[in-house]
Formats: sequence, C-alpha cells, structure tokens
Amino acid sequence: MYTDTERCVRAVQSKDARFDGWFFTAVRTTGIYCRPSCPAVPPKVENMTFLPSAAACQQSGYRACKRCRPDTSPGSPEWNARADAVARAMRLIQDGVVDREGVPGLAAKLGYSARQVERQLNAELGAGPLALARAQRAQTARLLIETSELPMGDIAFAAGFSSIRTFNDTVREVFALAPSELRTRAEKGPKQAQVPGTISLRLPFRTPLNPDNLFGHLAATAVPGVEEWRAGAYRRTLRLPYGTGVVALSPQPDHIGCQLALTDLRDLTIAISRCRRLLDLDADPEAVDEQLSADPLLAPLVAKAPGRRVPRTVDAEEFAVRAVLGQQVSTAAARTHAARLVTAHGERVGDPDPEGGLTHLFPSSQALAELDPQALALPRSRRSTLTTLVAALADGSLPLGIDSDWDTARAGLAALPGFGPWTTEIIAMRALGDPDAFIPADLGIRRAAKGLGLPSTPAALTARAAHWRPWRAYAVQYLWATEDHAINVLPA
Repeated sequence: MYTDTERCVRAVQSKDARFDGWFFTAVRTTGIYCRPSCPAVPPKVENMTFLPSAAACQQSGYRACKRCRPDTSPGSPEWNARADAVARAMRLIQDGVVDREGVPGLAAKLGYSARQVERQLNAELGAGPLALARAQRAQTARLLIETSELPMGDIAFAAGFSSIRTFNDTVREVFALAPSELRTRAEKGPKQAQVPGTISLRLPFRTPLNPDNLFGHLAATAVPGVEEWRAGAYRRTLRLPYGTGVVALSPQPDHIGCQLALTDLRDLTIAISRCRRLLDLDADPEAVDEQLSADPLLAPLVAKAPGRRVPRTVDAEEFAVRAVLGQQVSTAAARTHAARLVTAHGERVGDPDPEGGLTHLFPSSQALAELDPQALALPRSRRSTLTTLVAALADGSLPLGIDSDWDTARAGLAALPGFGPWTTEIIAMRALGDPDAFIPADLGIRRAAKGLGLPSTPAALTARAAHWRPWRAYAVQYLWATEDHAINVLPA
C-alpha cells in the first residue's frame, strides 16, 4: 500500500480514515509522521514520504504528530488476513513475545533463524522486530501515562522497558515530549471515567462496525463464571503471561470502551492485543463488504447491516475445547458442558468480582489433561475426541495460537478422531483467525442459503462461495444473521 504514492496522496488529501494503520505519512520539512486522516492541513506532496509502520517512521527519525496521534491508529488489517511468516511475526510481536523472549524466541516460534526474521520484517515493514516492539512499548507507555496515576518508574517497567532512562529517552524521541509533559497535556484534555483499580481506554476501529452479531455471539455463548454480559458490556476473565485479568468491553458509536483490571501491569499490551483480536477490530470492513456485495444474493444483507465482524477468542486452546463441547448440541447445552468443566477444573480468580459474577479462568489444557473421562456427561465418542484433543494440546504436539500456520493447524486437527470439517473450520475461523474459513455443512448456513436462493448442499455452496474469497468467514456472519437467534442480537 505505502508504495502506491498516488493512492496514498489521495488518501491524505481527503483525510480518509479507512487507511489509518495501512500506512503513515512522514513529512520531511517538519520531521513528524501522521495517520492519513490527520486533521491538520495536508503537507505539500513533494514533502511527503510514506512508510509502512510507526516503527519505520521512528527509526527514520520522525516523531509522532501531537494532533492525530498516529501511534493509536487501528492496526494494519494485513496481519489478520495473512498467514505468512511476516504476518505471524507481527501477531506475535503484538502479543509481547519479543519483550518476554527476545528475537531468538520470536524466531523459534516461527521456525526461522533470527537473521531471516529480521530480514523479512525489514523488507516489508522498514523495521526489525526490536524496533517494532519498541514502538509498541512507547504506545503502551503513553497509554499508562495518560490514563493512570501510576508513578513513572512503575509505568516504565509495566510498558516493558528495561530501565527508566530508556523509557524517558524513548518517550522523548517518539513523542517530542517528556513523560511528565505527556501527563500534563492529558490532564488538560477531556477526562475519561476511571474505576478504581482499573485502566480505562478506547479501542479504535475502522468504520462501519456492526456490534449486533459480534457482542450477541459472545454474550449468547458466554460460559458462566468465565464470561458474562452485564450493564451493556461483555466481561470475561483473562489468563495472561504474568498474571490474570478481567476485561469489560462495551460497544460505542466510534470506539469500543475497554476497562482492564490486571494483577500485573506488564500484561497490559498483551491484554489490549487479545481484546482487539477477540473483536476483530483491525479488520477492513470496506474491502470485505465490497467483495461480498458483488454477489447479488448477498448484497442486500450487506447493505442492511454493513460492517459485521467475526467474533474470535482470547485463547485458541480454550476455543478448541469449547468447539468440541459444542458438536451437535444446542448453544445452551454447550454452555452447560463448558460450565461444568470450569467448575471442576478451572482456576479460581483471586478476590470476588466486585462488578459481577466472574469467578474462574477457563481450565488450561494441562489441567484438562488430568480429567477423568468417565466424569464427563458426554457420549463416549465425544469424550474420546475431547481427551485426545487436550492431550495433544498439553504435550505440544498440536500447537494452536496466533502464530499457527492455518493449513498446518487444519491438518493437525483433521487427524484427530471426531474432528470433521465443521469443527476444524470453526476453530480456523474463530480461534486461528483465518478470514476465509468456511462451514458450508453448518445447519444455520444451509438454512440461510436455501432461504436466499443459494445452493444448500455443502459441495454446491462451497463452489458458489469461491466468489466470496478471501472473506468467506465474514460471509458466514451475514448468513447466520438471517436467522432469529440470540447470537444475532445485541443484548439489552
């Protein structure tokens, strides 16, 4: 995108917010970089240069614009729409792997050498993994400075910096302001309501966003004790690298309200990344809806409620277990089975939840590997499927996560007993994040297809859906929305 100079110039001159996160505008004469929708007067074309990432801008000596705050723009949709090494690396960097394990740890997860990873990221993003992680640390630091009253020393280490000096130098270099000046500026601006013990922030997204199926699905399938819908927000517990957390996510017209309570602030960046992934906030709805609208039978559905997202997950292994529990049963029955697992094997969170009824973390695969199959109120074949799955997850022979290669993961899932196309594809769609995952044999999809005049047999529907690629997972959301079901309704 950033190499298409003419298109970038048009986006900047029209202040087109759809391109925020796709590229950044660096202005040679001022030494600042902006998002395409910056409200300032656009610079002269000859003074613009376009770069693919905030890290590349910072590495080239540009500082962030104080008006449009380009470091807070939605992430590039490319990283959630691709499964190559660069996209997987970006997802891992966003999840804090470089801060926790360094570049060697990142490379090991990708199956490449550190040198290869460095070369690929520099070629495509203009910055290596350390620079990309540094840019992310700077953004987290700014967030904590502006939204909390924590001492600067605590913020430095919570954001992932190795020393207070590095923290101060980075903030000054990236934002052209000292940390104390950033806090002073924030105190003069509009205040956001803060709940004691929590961090409140806004998660940006590209419009349009239809919250009905997104939050409706999460609320309708919520596992008691782990998830709930309360007071206009979806709330759930989080298992994070350094501790645990509780998040409340509420849909607003121009952002998603997010309140996080964490036992260790070093998990803030990871928690934000996982919440964005859960709600598919880095999607490009314009590209998705344009492609799907080209089908005359889907076009009315898209026009009626554009901007549908794919409800995803904060934990791929958790979702895989829940997918097995949901095989051939109703939504209510799947919740009941999952709730029993949580009660028997889930880890209790610390203090009672003051805001609602969250009590447990969903059990880890290691905890579930020790369960007695006879204690499961499931058919024998389902018990076998579940125990085989958790054993493969626990011993690492079936790695599922944001860094998974989608085709490799599909093959691993399909090799397990009891895993047919429906289970494999629903995991690919919601746990692995493949935007082209498709479930033509799903009963709701077949009913919707028949009602619209689409082919209703799996083979014929798959052939017709070739025109929807690479966004078939989003087509599933539009087809599901034709049914009168709780997953399609934003809870009151």
